[in-house]
Amino acid sequence: MRLLLAAVGQRQPAWADTAYEDFAKRFPPELKLELKAVKAEPRSGKSVEQLMAAEAARLEAVLPKSVRRIVLDERGDRLTTKQLAERLERWKGDGRDVAIFIGGPDGLDPSIKDKADEMMRLSDLTLPHAFVRVLLAEALYRAWSVLEGHPYHRE
Repeated sequence: MRLLLAAVGQRQPAWADTAYEDFAKRFPPELKLELKAVKAEPRSGKSVEQLMAAEAARLEAVLPKSVRRIVLDERGDRLTTKQLAERLERWKGDGRDVAIFIGGPDGLDPSIKDKADEMMRLSDLTLPHAFVRVLLAEALYRAWSVLEGHPYHRE
């Protein structure tokens, strides 16, 4: 199974790319973490709806059609590490790759949210996009470690 982080925004600070890659390379071959970053729509004279629709089209273009869709959203489910591990276990049993959507500066287009299988949140805080990628990669790695009995996670 692949975990696909479908994110708007291609350029992140070097520290964020380094931290994300550090977690991504820790995943085992049977559970790959891959970043599918798309360009944010240029903000010149377009409405927010037009911007988000263009970004949604780019996100859809880089993903397989039959993925499980998880949207990161402030109104999504609040999960503990153990609950995320339980979801990860369910996702693995589903047999599909999983795409986790990270919106751009204006969020995600309603068309992406409408097709979501699940919605979850990383925090009640608004987080910079660079942090979101790193936090999500770490949280997914930690969830995997719980399932595998790996000593990374301690309670």
